Amino acid sequence: MPTRTRFVFLMHPKEYKEEKAGTGRLTHLCLPNSELHMGTAFDGHERVQVLIADPANHCALVYPGREARNLSKGELTAADLGGKQLVVFLLDATWPLARKMLRLSPSLQRLPRIMFTPTAPSRYIIKQQPQEGCLSTLEAVHELLLVLEKGGLDRYERPDQLLGIFDRMQKFQLECAADPNRPGYRRNRYSDPAERNKSRGDSGRRRDNYLKLPGA
Repeated sequence: MPTRTRFVFLMHPKEYKEEKAGTGRLTHLCLPNSELHMGTAFDGHERVQVLIADPANHCALVYPGREARNLSKGELTAADLGGKQLVVFLLDATWPLARKMLRLSPSLQRLPRIMFTPTAPSRYIIKQQPQEGCLSTLEAVHELLLVLEKGGLDRYERPDQLLGIFDRMQKFQLECAADPNRPGYRRNRYSDPAERNKSRGDSGRRRDNYLKLPGA
């Protein structure tokens, strides 16, 4: 699915080695105008630094906070880009690891930050969201493309593609978990997400780069 925006996924090594259903990888495979790089610190990463230094690029980091521009409120316009290529960096890791990656990469810290207000809660069934408003990497890109198209900054011609792949991946995982002929896959079936206890303090749980995005 072609996009005007270039998406750059910065994946932590633990995500690459341990996460078998990583949505960052799935999203990268769907978008020809995207890159995926693995590491923990990116100031010495040649390709990342080339992208940041290129005067033809307008680089931004997806990271919520007071200083981030909320694309859902139209806080990034074509005039802001000035004819440059929009390059969006996403940290693909758990929250604790993503914060560490950012801390180790001053060049990423200096990038302008963008965020959005989600249009729907996470559709992730096979993983527990740490808090309401948290999304997987794939869902975050879907939301970004929605607001980029709304703002006239991109075209999102196939909005069902990413979510469709997301649903099929989860369906496959659920079928495997329910198959009694797959010993060792899981001890139990996946529980209903509505019945799971949400823990704000469980920072060690895998979160597949859930993005805590304030609603205002």
